[in-house]
Amino acid sequence: MQCIRRQPKRSASQENILLEQSRRVAALNGIRLGLKDDKDLKFLLKGSQLLKVKSSSWRKERFYKLQEDCKTIWQESKKVLRSPESQIFSIEDIRDVRSGHKTEGMEKYAKDVPEYRCFSIIFKDQRKNLDLIASSEDDANHWISGLGKIIAHSNSMNQKQKLQHWIHTCLRKADKNKDNKMSLKELKNFLKEVNIEVDDYHAKEIFQHCDKSKTEALEDDEIEEFYKILTERKEIDNIFQMYSDTAGFMSCQNLVRFLYETQQEEDAVVAAPALIQRYEPNERAKRGNAMTKDGFLMYLLSDEGNIFNSSHRKVYQDMTQPLSHYLVSSSHNTYLMEDQITGPSSTEAYIRALTKGCRCVELDCWDGPNSEPVIYHGYTLTSKILFSDVIKAIKNYAFKTSPYPVIISLENHCSVDQQKVMAQHMTTILQDMLLVAPVDGNKSQFPSPEQLKGKILVKGKKLSRQEDPTNGNNNLEAEDVSDEDEAAEIEDESVKTEVQQKGKSDTLKLAKELSDTVVYCKSVHFEGFDDPSHPRAFYEMSSFSESKALKLAQESGTSFIHHNVRHLSRIYPAGWRTDSSNYSPVDLWNVGCQIVALNFQTAGTEMDVYQGRFQDNGFSGYVLKPEFLRDEQTKFNPKSVTEGTWGTKKKLLLKIISGQQLPKVNKSKNSIVDPKVTIEIHGVQQDNNKKQTKVIENNGFNPKWDEEFIFDIEVPALALVRFVVEDFDMSTKNDFIGQFTLPFTSLKQGYRHIHLLTKNGDPYSSSTLFVYVNIQDCD
Repeated sequence: MQCIRRQPKRSASQENILLEQSRRVAALNGIRLGLKDDKDLKFLLKGSQLLKVKSSSWRKERFYKLQEDCKTIWQESKKVLRSPESQIFSIEDIRDVRSGHKTEGMEKYAKDVPEYRCFSIIFKDQRKNLDLIASSEDDANHWISGLGKIIAHSNSMNQKQKLQHWIHTCLRKADKNKDNKMSLKELKNFLKEVNIEVDDYHAKEIFQHCDKSKTEALEDDEIEEFYKILTERKEIDNIFQMYSDTAGFMSCQNLVRFLYETQQEEDAVVAAPALIQRYEPNERAKRGNAMTKDGFLMYLLSDEGNIFNSSHRKVYQDMTQPLSHYLVSSSHNTYLMEDQITGPSSTEAYIRALTKGCRCVELDCWDGPNSEPVIYHGYTLTSKILFSDVIKAIKNYAFKTSPYPVIISLENHCSVDQQKVMAQHMTTILQDMLLVAPVDGNKSQFPSPEQLKGKILVKGKKLSRQEDPTNGNNNLEAEDVSDEDEAAEIEDESVKTEVQQKGKSDTLKLAKELSDTVVYCKSVHFEGFDDPSHPRAFYEMSSFSESKALKLAQESGTSFIHHNVRHLSRIYPAGWRTDSSNYSPVDLWNVGCQIVALNFQTAGTEMDVYQGRFQDNGFSGYVLKPEFLRDEQTKFNPKSVTEGTWGTKKKLLLKIISGQQLPKVNKSKNSIVDPKVTIEIHGVQQDNNKKQTKVIENNGFNPKWDEEFIFDIEVPALALVRFVVEDFDMSTKNDFIGQFTLPFTSLKQGYRHIHLLTKNGDPYSSSTLFVYVNIQDCD
């Protein structure tokens, strides 16, 4: 039996010294965040008792406290054998802090408590919300305001400040005996903490170089010297030296030359002085209109040095074209948090999708108890939520991320009476947000996203005698319409049995009230592409399973493109995807399909590519299709690209130079990543490609590759570039570290940083790749 060595008990004076040190560290971190002497920050550092709410019968008091790093929250736990790490969560993992009863949990289990004492912490990943009740309004306000300030100030820190904060936190963690000194053993532990494996000889060499006082411990200036060695960026120093003078200054004139020749910036003359003013920390250099090495690094780590064109972070495309001319960010079975068969349904899933820029959400509606319609995945064991609660969530979050229209895609299985309730809820809750009449009397084509700003459209069935939804209503009360039942397509034995037992009908009686909410998006079965002599009305739209849509794209690509110039098409995942997996949206975008619906709750390559496409145009959820996909006479076919008006072929040269602060995949202290980078091109068939770097062993902190790759791009307007970093493993599947995907047309040239995203699409605070990009026209 192994003996556990107990730590010697500290004396009262030692405890007081450590407490004072902790206070000093916390104060310093508060200053770094720009929150010196902030009352809310002080309250959080002291901590308080809060009631944690899990259910109607589970409401328990727990102590919560901001740690001295001002980056993590410690939470008390009564669980036996709970690891210390599991009692801590990072403020970087928080997506939102909501006051009051703004989550399902609070709505259900805390209605007896005044709203002003309640708040919820919403996490970025799939973690459950943390619902909390404070003992007073003041305490709740301290937590809500304090967390909000820390999140806002952390986000506004530049990369260098984030790096400094992170390294100092790791140094503090490595200083086991808290004497503010670093022994050789502590230095080795620190290097493992920041993801570098260094052999004993190299670690000792660094240690002896910094230990100027020869005391066998690094302190103060010696630790700063170690920090400088660790964060040195020789690859950037080399670029800087090419444009700087012997005194270590880059003149404004030389910065203009660098921006114009290397970075391909057309407005270099205007940009250079502004960059010096914005990023140069040295006042003397700034006064002389010059840049030092530090300022140059700050610029390259900033938004202006990003591989993604910063001007595409705002809406820059023409938003006045018909709705059918845009790709629309769209979610499938939006209510589901997990799989398609047994997973939970939640209004939180709608909030997450809408805040990720989604503009088309799906509601599967069924008769519920007490004459209240419910939403769930029919014939399955997924949980049920009230239709009215979903409409309220849509109202509250529809336009927080984007002002452009939201489409509610209804799959209606309700009785006539409950359909009337659905219509009433939409009308009374959404009020003037709900579009109930044509815009400016437009009856020949779709209005534009610009005209529909702030509006919610309903996609659904329409009574046949109201054939033209743009022509007002008649007095028909209800009639049979064809039923669209995607849930019945699920390839699962229990679902098939349930469908058979219920004796599914091909028709459904539709209430006039619900029919009246449909103006521009009338659902119809697809009967084939238009006969030019009998064209379908523009407002008629069809839904296709991914396999049907891919077959049409493969066999009749050009006809599908023509169809999608005037009509909207919605695509949904195949019935066998019961695990909520996704399909690639790219082949369907390539034929102009607008509403390509994915399972937003499932991370992976497909969702990365999806978010990559829609981060363009200001993350508005609408991306204008290229001109050759908006032309009814187009001859473009993505399956056999020939010469045409789809843009000049390009040659893309990418050099993967280095990586910075890649996160640990395996949280084990001794586990260091072996990173490799894969570059993928997603576009037309001829452009799809993949190339990868060598593996760098045992270095996730500052790996260097210096490898060049060349890609030929036939149709630049449809191509996306994905950079994936993985931890190589010889015996098992590589572990995902981070990725970044962007449209080819949003690439910036020259030396650029790629700011990596987590598997859920959230940014890491300081994990980057440093690359060189060059784009040439093909001969």
